[in-house]
Amino acid sequence: MNFTAIDFETANGKRNSACSLGLVRVEDGIIVESKEWLISPPEMYFHPINISIHGITEEDVADQPSFNYIWEEVEDYLHGNMVIAHNASFDIGVLRACLQTYGLSNPDFDYMCTVQISRNLWPNMPNHKLNTLAHLFDIPLKHHDALEDTLACAKIAVKACTTMNANSMEELASQIKIKPGKLYHGGYQSPKKYK
Repeated sequence: MNFTAIDFETANGKRNSACSLGLVRVEDGIIVESKEWLISPPEMYFHPINISIHGITEEDVADQPSFNYIWEEVEDYLHGNMVIAHNASFDIGVLRACLQTYGLSNPDFDYMCTVQISRNLWPNMPNHKLNTLAHLFDIPLKHHDALEDTLACAKIAVKACTTMNANSMEELASQIKIKPGKLYHGGYQSPKKYK
């Protein structure tokens, strides 16, 4: 059960405005590494709504690197690995927009979404928001902190595999009939449910 979980926070409504990234590496179902970066977005505009959600301001990132300077380190965790995110369409969209902004090539990886996984496994929950799942599974969470969100996402993915006795995210995907999404040089495919 090996994968990398990610979570982005953004400065404003633009997908390329990543201001924080959390990353967690899981090997054999155990969290072995966690990292967090503050990021200086290409346009230094933080919308008040975004600030109210994550608490990050222009001042917090003024001296931080832009995405292109952290990418080489981040890419090592993503390329060729299974990548997990909660509401993955958002996080993969942010990643793609940041790569495009700086003229960087997409890495190659498969990805899955813990919202989609939890809807399949636990359909009777009140909702499938990260904070709801974290509360129900007794996972500590300071919501909208990129690293905290990533840790919770990783633990939910492990819980899903344990629930289904799956030894990998790929095996879980097969059991719950989800074809993982793909990011690759030149494009992407979203995860799909099949019958």
